[in-house]
Order: sequence, then structure tokens, then C-alpha cells
Amino acid sequence: MRKFSSFLFGVLMGGFVGGLVGILIAPSSGDKTRVDIQNRFGNIKDQILGAAREKRIELEEQLQTLRQA
Repeated sequence: MRKFSSFLFGVLMGGFVGGLVGILIAPSSGDKTRVDIQNRFGNIKDQILGAAREKRIELEEQLQTLRQA
């Protein structure tokens, strides 16, 4: 159990220090970075929804074909 708690502490400290360093050396302001992240995730979300829509249409067409056979 001691090894696990040491490992967990190391992971948490590494994440904290890494996040702090990332913020300090970031090339743009926090506001701009947040907007960039929101835009990227928005684009990813749109792509996923579009792919899901296309797959649904494809599966509905296959279902219609199978029902007619």
C-alpha cells in the first residue's frame, strides 16, 4: 500500500507541476487558450455528430433493403 500511495502522490505532483509549467510558458493568454480549446472540442464534437448522422442514414438504408428482401 505504501508503494501505491507514493506512486499516486508522484502522479498528482507531476500533473500539478506539469500544468503549472504549461501555464507559465504558454505562448498566448489564458482567455485565448480557453477559446482555442473550446473551438477545437467544438469542431471534434461536430465531426463526431456528422459521422454518427451519416452512419445512421447508412444503417437505415440497409435496414430498408433487408426489409424489402
